[in-house]
Amino acid sequence: MASTAAPYGFVPVNRIGGYENGSFRQFKLTNSYGTSIFFGDIAELDDNGLIIADQNATSTRPIGVFQGCSYTDPTLKYKLFNQMWLASVSAMDILAHVADDPNQLFQVQSDATMAQTTLGNNVEIITYAAGNTSIGKSILAVDGANAATTNTFPFRVIDFVDGPDSAVGDAYTDVIVRWAFGIHQYELALGT
Repeated sequence: MASTAAPYGFVPVNRIGGYENGSFRQFKLTNSYGTSIFFGDIAELDDNGLIIADQNATSTRPIGVFQGCSYTDPTLKYKLFNQMWLASVSAMDILAHVADDPNQLFQVQSDATMAQTTLGNNVEIITYAAGNTSIGKSILAVDGANAATTNTFPFRVIDFVDGPDSAVGDAYTDVIVRWAFGIHQYELALGT
């Protein structure tokens, strides 16, 4: 059971109307960008169309979930593929891998118990500490205690993870979420 707080960020698991095929798109990231980004963190576009970490509970320009990056290491002089972006690395060819499908579904842990009645409610992101640098994973979680119909919350709970390690009502319920309508950058760009 999910009785231990062990947040792991947003993990792509499926998509509305289809299956998860592990797809992502590549976006440029600024040379020497000063904030580490971890696998499972929320990414947004800055005013120049470059990827940055989104560290707001109510995201304003989310583009997707960070899935790693590639760049030419300035010391080793060859291309690296990394699960996390380590802040301030100097490289001119940095590409962030981002799961940017607005119909993508993600598994994420809640910071609190979530009952069946929270299905269909929206949630904010709650944990904003640096991720796990040993394995490059996010430690983001959602604010399950304050799930509500608030339309500015970035994610909607659409299912619960039900299995040997998780069930509805666990102390730290694992849930399946999708972008709430009108929050994802592609929806905003299209005016929906």
